[in-house]
Amino acid sequence: MARSDLSILLSTLLLFLPLLTVAEAELGKSEKFPVVVSTWPFLEAVRAAWREVDNGSSAVEAVVEGCSACEELRCDGTVGPGGSPDENGETMIDALVMDGVTMEVGAVAAMRYVKDGIRAAWLVMKHSQHTLLAGEGASAFAISMGLPGPMNLSSPESLKKWSDWKENQCQPNFRKNVVPANNCGPYKPNNGGMDVSGGIRTESCEMGTIEYKLPLVGPHNHDTISMAVIDKMGHIAVGTSTNGATFKIPGRVGDGPIVGSSAYADDEVGGCGATGDGDIMMRFLPCYQVVESMRQGMKLEQAAKDAISRIARKFPDFVGAVVAVDKNGSHAGACHGWTFQYSVQDPEMDDVQVFTVLP
Repeated sequence: MARSDLSILLSTLLLFLPLLTVAEAELGKSEKFPVVVSTWPFLEAVRAAWREVDNGSSAVEAVVEGCSACEELRCDGTVGPGGSPDENGETMIDALVMDGVTMEVGAVAAMRYVKDGIRAAWLVMKHSQHTLLAGEGASAFAISMGLPGPMNLSSPESLKKWSDWKENQCQPNFRKNVVPANNCGPYKPNNGGMDVSGGIRTESCEMGTIEYKLPLVGPHNHDTISMAVIDKMGHIAVGTSTNGATFKIPGRVGDGPIVGSSAYADDEVGGCGATGDGDIMMRFLPCYQVVESMRQGMKLEQAAKDAISRIARKFPDFVGAVVAVDKNGSHAGACHGWTFQYSVQDPEMDDVQVFTVLP
């Protein structure tokens, strides 16, 4: 072969080498994806998301299917209809979905009369220029876009829980620095002092000393499904759904529909989901913090721990957790105040696996 012919051949091979490298990278990507990660041992929710994404659906579609399954199953009584009554005995829904490719977000907050929280959030993202709709406006929008409603979101279980709470003088509750006209209100501001110790809030006022039990945070009264999915193309999405904190003050919105707090995703970096005391966690945007820490070069597990530590330094009694996944499909969790579990399925697993994280 002449030297000129050899040069032409080598030049041609070098021209196609970058394409071969990209093809190999895509092949590797398809082998390690898809990935589904969710807070808590919500196995059926993860399986539902996995079936969707494994059949070629997008990450957003899989997140919606997974969270919707949890709503239908009423996971832990804190997701979907029929749980977590507020002070009036009513159940409301908070939900969010975020596309890590476009950075679009759809969310609903304190939504009444519509049980499909994650699908309502998805409709906000698909059919509006808004990020978050709240209250009866969110309900009206969801129904106008085809979701069933209006309907009563209470259940015999939630109403029984509420009636027992009323009989227990509406304790525990989320009020502070107030004086009730009777045990369950109405309330007025209290100008006296307040002391908190041993799980009891003691307030002094002109009526004497009043004791309130502090609400306990746990999986059955402060829980959220927060799910991250990476599809076969390597694109990531996150979603959340919750019916909020049990016996919350009517109108309360937790971190469930707050982007950056309950969940956050960016295709360039990864995604994160959170669960726990949303009133505290939403002040710190822990999922945004996790993703941004990874963007700055922090390792996945350290980024999760750092986000939780930032909260714990200011609120040592706080209870919560995050689970994070990077763009390569690796995952890690961190928690404070409780033992946390999260669920994962990827191509190397025959079924969902549950991972335990110690505080």
